[in-house]
Amino acid sequence: MATKRSLATKLGVVAGFENPRAALEQYPTPPDLAAHVVHLADLQGDVDGRTVVDLGSGTGMFTLAAALRGPARVVGVEIDRDALTTARENERRVAASAPIHWIQGDATRPPLDLSEPVTVVMNPPFGAQDGNRNADRAFLRTASEIATVSYSVHNGGSREFVEAYAADNGGEVTHAFAAEFELDAQFDHHTDAVREIDTEVYRIRWR
Repeated sequence: MATKRSLATKLGVVAGFENPRAALEQYPTPPDLAAHVVHLADLQGDVDGRTVVDLGSGTGMFTLAAALRGPARVVGVEIDRDALTTARENERRVAASAPIHWIQGDATRPPLDLSEPVTVVMNPPFGAQDGNRNADRAFLRTASEIATVSYSVHNGGSREFVEAYAADNGGEVTHAFAAEFELDAQFDHHTDAVREIDTEVYRIRWR
């Protein structure tokens, strides 16, 4: 198993969004965070030999992190065609050996027919934009429907919501930890060149 640090280094070449869309809360996942989450998933036996699905894969950070750890296959589901174009370019940069399937579609209603054990990894919208409140709820619902276990990044202060949602939908939070998420200025409402926000990562066992 490659180290977490070496995984983060390999992910350092992954390009972000050329024209990020605020309505979709398109913020690139930091390589260190993606490496940490996928490293944990691998230690828990949630990657090797499994199908890993990245809901809202963006330009592919989580998808590619998983693909570098040897799952049976990885699926990235993303609604934005431009982001998928960049993701495919990132796949060539990273040169992962596991097969990757890129699918353009709504991650909350993914066009998937999966019968094998599935692990979901995702950095869903936090629901911070007007008109997009509670966006992460729909992603959790999809995870509960297709996965046996999921790893997801949420805004700080989400623990009560995530634990309650999991419990109400046949799941259980088994791991939780805080993580800093560094955001570069991308939109007009950003006033700082770089801003660190508090996020939380959850592993949920669904069944």
